[in-house]
Amino acid sequence: MVRFEDISTPARLAEPEEGIGRDELSLAARNHGLPLEGLRYDVTPPGMHYVLTHYDIPYVADDTSWELTVGGHVEHPLRLDMAGLRALHAVTTRVTMECAGNGRALLSPRPVSQPWLLEAVGTADWTGVPLRTLLNEAGVRDGAVDVVFTGADHGVERGVEQDYQRALPLDTALGGTPEVLVAYAMNGAPLPPQHGRPLRLVVPGWYGMAHVKWLRDITIAERPFTGFQQTTAYRLRQEPDEEGVPVTRIAPRALMVPPGFPDFMSRSRVVRPGSVQLEGRAWSGRAPISAVDISTDDGRTWNPANLEPPTDHRWAWRHWQYTWTAAPGDHVLCARATDAEGRTQPLSQPWNRGGFANNLVQRVPVLCAA
Repeated sequence: MVRFEDISTPARLAEPEEGIGRDELSLAARNHGLPLEGLRYDVTPPGMHYVLTHYDIPYVADDTSWELTVGGHVEHPLRLDMAGLRALHAVTTRVTMECAGNGRALLSPRPVSQPWLLEAVGTADWTGVPLRTLLNEAGVRDGAVDVVFTGADHGVERGVEQDYQRALPLDTALGGTPEVLVAYAMNGAPLPPQHGRPLRLVVPGWYGMAHVKWLRDITIAERPFTGFQQTTAYRLRQEPDEEGVPVTRIAPRALMVPPGFPDFMSRSRVVRPGSVQLEGRAWSGRAPISAVDISTDDGRTWNPANLEPPTDHRWAWRHWQYTWTAAPGDHVLCARATDAEGRTQPLSQPWNRGGFANNLVQRVPVLCAA
């Protein structure tokens, strides 16, 4: 008899000097990150926005047959089709979304999973119905604690057969800052299949695991949700038997558009001597970005970048610029973000067994060639 355990392996760390395996390469071929030159766009084109799909992309031939149910600990359970959802008052919010595992492949020892470098991010204009509109219409009863979201994607993970499910605390689900969306459009067009067509959750400020795609059910629960993706996955642990701390909001990060031009294989950068305009984006899921600092000597000294003024897009990244006078030789460029609550990026890795919330400062080796 075939068991799930035979095809779904436990979480593990790579052995010293172990290279990327075929299983990780298979994940990397299915999922993709943002080419960092795409940081120049205020709003990421859908095909450049990062994608992580846990299982298969559900095939939805006809949006008109899709239904969303809202039930559980409520007074009036709801069953809504897409026409009914689109008839409700809609809002559009610009949100920077980042995978919780961004930077995982740079850690040592390396957690074996989707081998992200630094490209698992993107920013989009999401349009949909505020979640609290649906919860208020359903009438949440006293005693509710969690709101559970179920997607249509189904698979096996670490021996557990499951639909992809995540939960939010009730106060977050009902909150106005941020306002959680049940979204049906991305950048003014219907959701592409890989981004959750026809319906997904958007939780501004939270890592990507909270933004459940192919959303088909919302259940209000009287007890804390203990599903796999909530209590087994997406926890910050140093040891495998720890309960761990849940992954929630995005830690501050700045990324740099790679300057100059690249080598094809290594992606190593080459610039010419003289004035070089450095630029990039910075974001945080907890507080607005207050500063970006740049180092051109691998973190030994730092200088402030010019940060664009705040906009109405509280949950989206901010553009920054810095003028560097490049001299012939090898250099390592770094960008470091700080938010309004004083959180900043570390210079040494914040390691955990899942490789989550790793906001280590980016380092960009550059050859300045005369």
